[in-house]
Amino acid sequence: MAQTNVNKVVLAYSGGLDTSVILKWLQEEYGCEVVTFTADIGQGEELEPARTKAMAAGVREIFIDDLREEFVRDFVYPMFRANALYEGEYLLGTSIARPLISKRLVEIANATGADAIAHGATGKGNDQVRFELGAYALKPDVRIIAPWREWDLLSREKLLDYAKTHDIPVEMQREGGKSPYSMDANLLHISYEGDELEDPWTEPSANMWRWTVAPEQAPDTPQVITVRFAHGDAVAIDDQPLTPAELLTELNRIGGAHGIGRADIVENRSVGMKSRGCYETPGGTILLKAHRAMESLTLDREAAHLKDELMPRYASLVYNGYWFSPERTMLQAAIDQTQSVVNGEVRLKLYKGNVMVVGRQSATDSLFDSRIATFEDDAGAYDQADATGFIRLNALRLRVAGRKGRF
Repeated sequence: MAQTNVNKVVLAYSGGLDTSVILKWLQEEYGCEVVTFTADIGQGEELEPARTKAMAAGVREIFIDDLREEFVRDFVYPMFRANALYEGEYLLGTSIARPLISKRLVEIANATGADAIAHGATGKGNDQVRFELGAYALKPDVRIIAPWREWDLLSREKLLDYAKTHDIPVEMQREGGKSPYSMDANLLHISYEGDELEDPWTEPSANMWRWTVAPEQAPDTPQVITVRFAHGDAVAIDDQPLTPAELLTELNRIGGAHGIGRADIVENRSVGMKSRGCYETPGGTILLKAHRAMESLTLDREAAHLKDELMPRYASLVYNGYWFSPERTMLQAAIDQTQSVVNGEVRLKLYKGNVMVVGRQSATDSLFDSRIATFEDDAGAYDQADATGFIRLNALRLRVAGRKGRF
């Protein structure tokens, strides 16, 4: 029996199996009008087929939005100013895309007068949390429909049966009906889960990777590039100014050709389980290395160290869906304040999966003083005798404790 308390719902729609089934299910179960929203955040797929499929399903309001520049400028770049890594390895490629999608879902719901929004995230994953926390922050009274938490179509086989029964076109089936990897792609990364990856002892198939060559097959000659930063954001490669999306696209191309950015991780999901995923983040891997090198030259020691202490908390907030939260906003303000001096250039050597910093310079904001740091005669720039008192003062509490036999 159709539920009648929703008249119009905005669905985050890819045109794939899951969301195609969801579209039909919403029409049947809720008896409502469905508005589809498809985001181009650099996944590298043709999105017009989603429009064709939505039209064939009777959808009248179809949104296909190019959000690539907004994604990198307003979400990826602020996150990279924090040097964010979740659990020391994950560059948060999927996590950082979700708040943007939530934001646009809410905007479309407001513009179309929709009663609710819907998504295709499962009840086991992180994305349901990220989508919904973001939506509730931006539209506190929004109605959210999460079909995977309501229906009984809890396997790919059931989804395929439903699609067949309702004449829903299905693509990307493997020979023999075996499920492919669950993949998510955007300008920052591509992720892989499922299939043989569900055994954390099994090495991924060599043909799984799509963006990067195997490091063993990468060129035998290193490539050297220079990345220029302004206020903590990368703005040019080899003196060629680029927009945020253009720059990340180019770093992906360069890094992928050198086998850079592969990761095989077992991570702790928001909902409590451990999950094994593989990721390709070539441009992000280069960008993180370059940004940290630029900060090493321009940031004060204690400011840099405090940023490093705050980073795991910031990364956890992004991973767990708290982009639109007072604490993330507070941390971002502190982080962004430090970035006014992160200006200059970093030179990097790329070779067989490795990113090596081989130079950094800042004409305006470098704190490196060769007169002080030199191992040669410093001409009085630093009085080495000053170290005696510094050491004795720092040793005072240790000497007192040592006299009491504490060590």
